Amino acid sequence: MASIQRIGINTTAALVVGAVVAATVTSNTALSLLTQAIIYAVFASGVGLLLRQNGMASFGHALFFGGSGYGVGLLLQTQVMPAEAAMLLTLAAVALFAFGVGLVIVRVPGVAFGMLTLAIGQMFFLTASKARGVTGGADGMNIDWPATLFGLPISLLLKPANIFLVCWVVLVVVMCLLALLLRSRFGSITEAVRDNEERARFIGIRTLVPRAAVYAISATVTGVAGLLSALNTSFVSPENLHWSLSGVALMMVVVGGYKALWGPVAGAVVYFLAKDILGDYANHWMAIFGLALITVIVFSPSGIAGALTRLFKRKKTVAVLPTPAKPQVNTRRAVAH
Repeated sequence: MASIQRIGINTTAALVVGAVVAATVTSNTALSLLTQAIIYAVFASGVGLLLRQNGMASFGHALFFGGSGYGVGLLLQTQVMPAEAAMLLTLAAVALFAFGVGLVIVRVPGVAFGMLTLAIGQMFFLTASKARGVTGGADGMNIDWPATLFGLPISLLLKPANIFLVCWVVLVVVMCLLALLLRSRFGSITEAVRDNEERARFIGIRTLVPRAAVYAISATVTGVAGLLSALNTSFVSPENLHWSLSGVALMMVVVGGYKALWGPVAGAVVYFLAKDILGDYANHWMAIFGLALITVIVFSPSGIAGALTRLFKRKKTVAVLPTPAKPQVNTRRAVAH
């Protein structure tokens, strides 16, 4: 019960922080950068969830990021349903597809799993690049959003401060739901399967469905990021499906740390800040960021989140250490001597 209350307090505080930032930051460039960072934070959270709960690294999650953008764009072209229903249907299709694929590929351990996700993702990348009549090919596809979305004018919704706030609220809600999920029985089961699948089977846990479910949930979270990106840019292209995008998200997870739920979010913010700052001083900023990534892996394998957690724990331990008692002097013996 205490943990649920803590989640509620943290969620409320995060929403207040987002509202303050949206109200105080006046630079459209800064708001645009922060919006992109939040979108990729949601993307990285999906990749980090898979790594945390299944112990598997995916190089094909860009499939769900770009696929959700293509899905909602194609549904809006048909004009057979409202945009809100198209977004929900797209996420449902992503979840079902990922669960079906997960039932097959989560059986494969280690590097082979990563290569399978890479192959599946690149297959859809090539399909989107060649299907010019449907997806626009390499030129991409514009997404025609309606005049109103969720009861709000789309022109008002797409203002820099407002789209930042929308993405921030979505990120906070996603993180809250994931925190509740991981503290449930499902989270305990998936952790047991991740740590020792054979022992989990021995005590009667069916391991395949929980692992496929984690893959589907992580894909759905990534799909949410894809919808936010499609809303922010009103455009989707095959580049949104490319494996390099999955690699960038995985770098964010490694830098931020996947053991803490907020680690991938921190990694995404650091990545975009580094991209903005280093991009002004060096043409090869990715090389500099790569050196920073190697440094993090060597000196703090648990990422920024792990380093900060250890730092705060050390400070807390020092604060609660009892002060050594002063030795008491026996005054009678002292006088006698």
